Amino acid sequence: MILGLDVSTSITGVTILDNSGNIIFCEAWDMRNKKHYPTLFHKGQKVKELLKQIKKQHNVTSIFIEQSLQSFRSGFSSAKTLSTLSRFNGIVSWLCYEIFHLEPGYVAATSARKKCGITIPKGSKAKQVVMQYVIDNIPGVPITYTKNDNPKPHCYDMADSWVVAKAGWLDWQAQQR
Repeated sequence: MILGLDVSTSITGVTILDNSGNIIFCEAWDMRNKKHYPTLFHKGQKVKELLKQIKKQHNVTSIFIEQSLQSFRSGFSSAKTLSTLSRFNGIVSWLCYEIFHLEPGYVAATSARKKCGITIPKGSKAKQVVMQYVIDNIPGVPITYTKNDNPKPHCYDMADSWVVAKAGWLDWQAQQR
């Protein structure tokens, strides 16, 4: 089974695919509440608990994590945000290794989308294009909506974790041949 993670300090998307590429688990871990999760360490502790639950319930054989952003783009994340995300990505990577005894593979978002057949038209926002693709093609991702009929924020993270898991599954499939 393939575990795909879209790691974030706010909401982490989690998808598990079986050996046939079917979704058997897909959810989002919301850690935006600063009272419950005031530091990266509190968030890391929560992820550790949730990963241990996954280990008990699923025989994960490969783990793929979306690679954290490495460079600046105007209008996007600051150096502090990128540094914090990289640190948390490292924490979650270590937890995966510690709990599952597996070294995670890292997948760049752009190459993961490409492997899944998702193309982002110029001028479009990748998150929205991925979400629409998942809504149209992947019924196993449980999308919930706001009262204005927009996908709730955590759904974007679940969709991204499916892309990471599917790209990892496709790599795994290629190695099986």
